[in-house]
Amino acid sequence: MPACARSQARYSRSQKGISYVHTGDLVISADFGTSGVKIGVVDDTLTLLKRATATYPLDLAPGGHAEQTPDDWWAAFARGLADLRKDIPDLHDRAGAIVISSQMCGLVCVDEAGHALRPCLTWLDKRAATIGQDLIGGFPSVLGYQVGKLARWLRIANGAPAKNGMDPTAKMAWIAKHEPEIFARTRWFLDVKDWILHRATGRFTTSAESANMTWLLDSRSGRQGWSSTLTKMTNLPIEKLPEIVDADEVLGTLTPQAAAELGLNSALPVLGGTSDVTAAALGSGEVEDGALHISAATSVWISGFMPGRILNVPSSYATISSGLGYRPLLIASQENAGSAMEWAVRVSGGTTSGESLAGAFDDMGAPVPDDPYFLPWLAGERVPVDNDALRGVFHGLGLHHDARALRRAAVEGVAMNIRWSYSRVIREKAVRTDGPISMVGGVAGNAAFAQTVADTLNRPVRVGETRHAGVLGTATLAAPTMGWADTAFEAAARLRAHSSALYTPDPTRVEQLEARYQKLDKIRKDILRSYRH
Repeated sequence: MPACARSQARYSRSQKGISYVHTGDLVISADFGTSGVKIGVVDDTLTLLKRATATYPLDLAPGGHAEQTPDDWWAAFARGLADLRKDIPDLHDRAGAIVISSQMCGLVCVDEAGHALRPCLTWLDKRAATIGQDLIGGFPSVLGYQVGKLARWLRIANGAPAKNGMDPTAKMAWIAKHEPEIFARTRWFLDVKDWILHRATGRFTTSAESANMTWLLDSRSGRQGWSSTLTKMTNLPIEKLPEIVDADEVLGTLTPQAAAELGLNSALPVLGGTSDVTAAALGSGEVEDGALHISAATSVWISGFMPGRILNVPSSYATISSGLGYRPLLIASQENAGSAMEWAVRVSGGTTSGESLAGAFDDMGAPVPDDPYFLPWLAGERVPVDNDALRGVFHGLGLHHDARALRRAAVEGVAMNIRWSYSRVIREKAVRTDGPISMVGGVAGNAAFAQTVADTLNRPVRVGETRHAGVLGTATLAAPTMGWADTAFEAAARLRAHSSALYTPDPTRVEQLEARYQKLDKIRKDILRSYRH
């Protein structure tokens, strides 16, 4: 094996004196989502050699209850690693680092020893909606926010908690009101990855993205860190918030217990980790300032690293602090993409599992001029109009329209909804519009959809890693430690070479879709007006 492939993992100067002696040529990268974990083994070319998945339950109940048991995440991690060791028997010795990413906006309450005091309130949990409104409200108000509070939040954190109560800040306040004994016993409030990393290393830490999404972080340049002004304003104790570390910082090595449970070497270094949005951004390969990518899965977001903070209140998007040096990361999220397309297949009599779902879009037939229009707001919308009450619309249905017409409308409608957001984002001076735009995520692998996005945006679409961008993006965080690159960004830029397809706009379809977009824009405005009455 070449010497470079067996390079010794190493700490950078930011590692605060932590040291270890261990060599290895592979990185274990894990992406913890809402329903399961994806684990990959990656080499120095950022090639995904082997992968495994393991699921865990999500406890849903009436009233907005959406919880998970943290031990289930760990058990799934162990199962997935056991599967990988079957494919790579010497993984124990060859692993040089371990790094994870996860869903954001969860809340795990732990005691001094790190034991979870109750199940995690996941990002989906909506029980804090009323408390969330109390947290942000008051007189005088604008859009439901007390003016003084809103001004402080926007100035310090570059955003504010959502009115739906799904942010960690509202969840903390909900625990304080409804479970005061748990609140009193809580030593640390952790996000999903934070709990997993504590289980692995014994340290209590978080990343800048997770901190930012509590809206208790001062994200201003030169002042980054927990804000005493915002914690006092929300009556939340700053001492319960963990240390913020960089995503590529080595926290330490696996504890002996964690190593035994995972079947790995106790000398294995563990990095600080990141969120799913930063992982996807790195996995897209688009890491230059102003370069955008689209991450299209169940939902969809347009994102990109920016040279400074951006805040667009009317269109409901902003930058958050990424886990790498607080570098601003723009996120413009929309609720419905793959979920809306899958729904269209299901209600039109199709099968929504695996290859059957993909085949439903391969056999849509050619578009026709009187195809129906579709607004995919099945679960509300966020950008550029933030309204949970919005619902989906088919417009122009006729007796002659069949299942294939509905599916064509769904694909086109999601693509045009992306354009609606994209048209706002590209107005920002820092955003680049030259060259192809990268698209990752499971829906990006749908050729019909990718081509429709290219035609709708009138911009080439480069499809990168479709289902494993998060795993690969997470792996880039270990590149400096492994000696593969000087920075995670340098490593991530190499992923552009991993693109699987390039879709160029078809001039005829561009013209057709432009006319349909203008018609849909009028329909959309009429529908939005109806929600104001």
